[in-house]
Amino acid sequence: MKRMKSFVPTCLFAIASLVALARCGGSSSPSSPSIPAPTPTPAAAADVTILISGISGGMSFSPATAAVKVGQTVAWKNNDAITHAIAQDGGGGLSTPSIGSGATSVPIKITAAGTLAYHCSIHPSMTGSLAVTQ
Repeated sequence: MKRMKSFVPTCLFAIASLVALARCGGSSSPSSPSIPAPTPTPAAAADVTILISGISGGMSFSPATAAVKVGQTVAWKNNDAITHAIAQDGGGGLSTPSIGSGATSVPIKITAAGTLAYHCSIHPSMTGSLAVTQ
């Protein structure tokens, strides 16, 4: 019985030590390396950035007509407190997912010359255009 009494505290101490080590992440074993957190990669900057003024700017884009060259990229920065999304008039290929307050869309490469009209798909009265030249 005496051996049993000394065995229990020893086991409890060993278990408590293992739990404390696990909580600290303290394993010096080379088989369990620490994996660093991923570093976010910043999005590439656009050649032209159009500001979304929304409610704070009369539901508008600035500039209303942006000058762009074929091959350049365009992004929209939402300076408004509400979400917006860009869609090309007539259902063309230009579109963005929803752009939250303070966010900037992923840059979109412009591939053809001409006038490209667009609007906010959430607020269709918000319109703008791109004057695309060679």
